[in-house]
Amino acid sequence: MTLPVHLDAAIREDVIALAHDAASAILGIYDSEFAVQHKDDDSPLTAADLAAHRCIVDGLARITPEIPVLSEESAHEVPTATRRQWQRLWLVDPLDGTREFVKRNGEFTVNIALIVDGVAVWGVVQAPVTGELWHGGVNIGAFRRQGSGETAIRVRAPATAPLRVAASRSHRDTRTQAFIDRMGETEPVGLGSSLKFCKLAEGTLDVYPRFGPTSEWDTAAGQCVLEGAGGAVLDPQGRPFRYNQRERILNGDFIGLGDVALPWREWMGERD
Repeated sequence: MTLPVHLDAAIREDVIALAHDAASAILGIYDSEFAVQHKDDDSPLTAADLAAHRCIVDGLARITPEIPVLSEESAHEVPTATRRQWQRLWLVDPLDGTREFVKRNGEFTVNIALIVDGVAVWGVVQAPVTGELWHGGVNIGAFRRQGSGETAIRVRAPATAPLRVAASRSHRDTRTQAFIDRMGETEPVGLGSSLKFCKLAEGTLDVYPRFGPTSEWDTAAGQCVLEGAGGAVLDPQGRPFRYNQRERILNGDFIGLGDVALPWREWMGERD
């Protein structure tokens, strides 16, 4: 029997190798004097973003030529009507956390996720500086890979106080702070990029609240890893995040949870 593409182990390994290649391209620029440009939305852009983009897009075209790619660095070239017709697609952030890259704090990643009928089914997150890599999906499990070693990972459940809550270094607002204040005893942890999802997945963080815009390529791969480890990424109505379903590729508010039994609705300020 031929397995669906999102369960094909050979393809998964090829994409993992591609994430490594993209990380190498990023590090080649990270260790140099690079220039920083800015896009129309004022977000930073470097040669590393573009080098990783080319590496991944070209590689995916070789590995799965039948599956289109939506990358942050070329999404503006794809008409909405075209991508909305895609049943399957690769959703890619070649360098998630460009602000962290520019700060040289190491907290940036390569994100690649496979979307099928709006569902993020498998993804890989590569941390170039540490060499760590996480991959997984809801029906596959979640794994942390370092060098030649690989370990299955699970969320911390039940999660007990103090709850370790991810608080972005680059994005912090009053709604997030109010949410954290309602959680009781907490241990805020500053961390950039999709690393937050991976730390939730391996049980070193418990909650990641995000109020404010992100793009679909920022969350898809991390969601795959987190769901594979037993966690969830939910919108304020408690629905799992879905992708390529809207006219815009911006996400709404969300909560990333390790232990899905945590009373997150109360922390939102809701009452039964």
